[in-house]
Amino acid sequence: MTKKFRIATYNIHKCKGMDMRVNPRRIAHVLREIDADIIALQEVVSVESSVPEKNQSRFIADELSFQYTMGENRKHRGGSYGNVVLSRFPIIENSNLDISIGGREPRGCLKADIRLSSDDFLHIYNLHLGTAFFERRKQVVRLLDDEILNRGHYAPRIMLGDFNEWTHGLTSRLLKEHFRSPDLLEHLDRKRTYPGVFPFLHLDHIYYDNHLALEKAFVHRSRTALTASDHLPLVADFKLKV
Repeated sequence: MTKKFRIATYNIHKCKGMDMRVNPRRIAHVLREIDADIIALQEVVSVESSVPEKNQSRFIADELSFQYTMGENRKHRGGSYGNVVLSRFPIIENSNLDISIGGREPRGCLKADIRLSSDDFLHIYNLHLGTAFFERRKQVVRLLDDEILNRGHYAPRIMLGDFNEWTHGLTSRLLKEHFRSPDLLEHLDRKRTYPGVFPFLHLDHIYYDNHLALEKAFVHRSRTALTASDHLPLVADFKLKV
């Protein structure tokens, strides 16, 4: 019975690296380095094509031999653009929840229900919030509404992704009323995840229920990760509380 698992969040920037090359295989290489069981990706482009790499969600999932689900938030160059959840465990249900604010870029929160074992499940909420302060404030209020946060709630929840908030603002304060988050000073020797080569902003976050115990959290920093995207992956090891 699985009681421990590793989860990661990673904004892959359409697989465009710091060298301006689009290379999904390189992103898959970084994910193999991390060896997470559940992965939340943001800024993924999936175009149906005879070239496998153009469908980034499917290509990366196939490279890892993971299940995946994608939440399309808008179209990009004839394909789907949005968030993806990859999982070593079965994804038993998914839905893409609209958190768009009028006049701004369409945004979504991808909810994936994952079966860790016959008795253990997880709700994963993968999101990429807007870049404007008032936009994020409205989005987090929507996220915490019962229609999103508590709809179909029967298992521990993890909300993670690119929150586009680099200070301890209203978004962080509201989420911490419902969730816990890693103590950055205790767990992370390097808490900043953006931009990749010389990161000075902490945009990526992981929030989790009291039903989960955080064992370890870190920013993955390897030679490949430094160039694969403009973000670095944020990784956390959890165990289910008995």
